[in-house]
Amino acid sequence: MTRTLSILMAFVAPLVTQAQEYPTKSIRAIVSFAPGGVVDTSTRIVTAKLQETLNWHFVVDNRPGANGFIGAAAAAKANADGYTLLSAHTGELAVNPVMFKTMPYDENTFAPVIMLSDAPMLIVVNINNAAINSIKDLVAAAKAKPGVVNFGSPGTGSVNHMASEWFAAAAGAKMTHVPYKGGAPAVVAVATGDATFTVAGLPGVLPHLQGKRVKVLGITTAKRSPMVPDYPTAQEMGVPGVDASIWVGFFVPRGVPTPMVNRLYSATADVLKRNDVKERLAVVGGAEATALAGAAFQARIASDLERYRKVAAQVGIKPE
Repeated sequence: MTRTLSILMAFVAPLVTQAQEYPTKSIRAIVSFAPGGVVDTSTRIVTAKLQETLNWHFVVDNRPGANGFIGAAAAAKANADGYTLLSAHTGELAVNPVMFKTMPYDENTFAPVIMLSDAPMLIVVNINNAAINSIKDLVAAAKAKPGVVNFGSPGTGSVNHMASEWFAAAAGAKMTHVPYKGGAPAVVAVATGDATFTVAGLPGVLPHLQGKRVKVLGITTAKRSPMVPDYPTAQEMGVPGVDASIWVGFFVPRGVPTPMVNRLYSATADVLKRNDVKERLAVVGGAEATALAGAAFQARIASDLERYRKVAAQVGIKPE
């Protein structure tokens, strides 16, 4: 027994020491999207506060493109040493597996560390569209002229695309998808009248909302958001079952020592309790701080994945 315990301690002790000293150098946080979006803003708010309070140094590495595949692939190839994080959202983990047969990662590639934030998506139309002032108006217009009402998205297979398909299917209305090269161009298309509506996070909508180019009809989550309490949910407006949000979380390549993962979780969870961080996430990203732990986070991912599989089957989308 003593020999077995000695062997175990010889194995565990270096890991404990590593965790206590971690981090000893810069941590790279890979973001699979361009600066300014929901994932980028949440990541920068949290890592900046970790740097300020603990003197941990982060480098935010934006790798946009291909539905998050470019950034996720880079993170998947990184050493499992705790010095590379993937800051990902609903799309990479709960939508891409539904939409694509081949991906540069699978369900075993990354270990979830912590969910940072969760935010509703906004249903947005052009401010000068006098005929559509509510979700009910939007659904009525789509039913009156099937296929004429269109919606822009950041691209086929994006979480925004799938949330819009979910909305259309639940409303029982035929709407036409128009993919754009990113979330910002999709909102611009609505602001200029080229698309009827889009479903987007607050960061991409806010400049156009402040510029009085778009108006918000409601949100895509099941319950009203404390971040934007005045906006009704699609369910309140007679569109049943729609409950789509954009969560953002930290992931690490599988194999990072558990003590390191736990230290990263604890430090980040402490930061997310701070009122100034909560306020920044709310104001800049329209998001609520969550601090959902690894196992609970994994369960949430599995639940969202199953729901998007059902949406894809309902609207006839097959993985490519």
